[in-house]
Amino acid sequence: MIVCCVWFLLFTWTWAEARGFCESVQRRRMSAIDSRHAAGIDLLVRDLGATAYAESLALQRDLQRQVIEARTGSCAGGVGYLLLVEHVPPVITITRRKGAQQHVVATEQQLRDAGVEVAQTDRGGDVTYHGPGQLVVYPILNLNVLGLRLHDYMRFLERIVIDTLAGFGIEAHRDSSATGVWVQGKGQTAETPTLQDTAEGVSPQGLPPRQGAKICAMGVRVSRWVSMHGLALNVTTNLDHFNLIVPCGLAGRSVTSLQHELGDRCPAMSLVKRVIVEQFSHGIAQLAASSSGRS
Repeated sequence: MIVCCVWFLLFTWTWAEARGFCESVQRRRMSAIDSRHAAGIDLLVRDLGATAYAESLALQRDLQRQVIEARTGSCAGGVGYLLLVEHVPPVITITRRKGAQQHVVATEQQLRDAGVEVAQTDRGGDVTYHGPGQLVVYPILNLNVLGLRLHDYMRFLERIVIDTLAGFGIEAHRDSSATGVWVQGKGQTAETPTLQDTAEGVSPQGLPPRQGAKICAMGVRVSRWVSMHGLALNVTTNLDHFNLIVPCGLAGRSVTSLQHELGDRCPAMSLVKRVIVEQFSHGIAQLAASSSGRS
């Protein structure tokens, strides 16, 4: 039996409270789980609301360090954290990949007029946009507990988003040539892209290239098998802001959103958050059960 404990921390979460994660996990495992027969999987979920990119990046790094440190102590059973955020002010993030900077096509004046900032980032991938109406999810997860390595982790994230979108009536898919989640709906399509060889994760093999518009971008960083960064799902995002860049460095590929695909039937952000957290909780419990069974 796998227990996946998810707490929605709706109060102000201080740095000191975050650092108490290890003790909190240990108390709950001692009270409920016989470790000889099951693994206690604790996932702490925090909705950061509207938060600047730099602030959430600093929090990710601190929590990643905590999960790494906890893994070597008496708190090895905690799977980690799930952070939900909308980035305000809007921001374009650029990775260290060669040529990524050139995929910002807007001038400095155009960026100022649009109120969009630019930030360097240490995730995989290329250049992307974050802003209001986009649900960004940062899983800070102990991949060893889940029995995942990078390729499988990226496919796991894609599956979470595909299943989330299915719940709202959107049929989404992977693309063998580009990491992320795509839809064959109202979004414009273009030429088939070239195969990405990126730190986003190796593209799934054995699937034919499919045209479509990207609804969710992904890029991660893994240190000592603990993840950070994650996915960005367009809900009611200002899609015009993507014209400031070549999204993910994929020329000719379009972007879309739940609002663009569903119109008046677009769900509220709060509902999208709830559904995606449920998908993560269910998926993590399944992975932990499978990993425990193999150990």
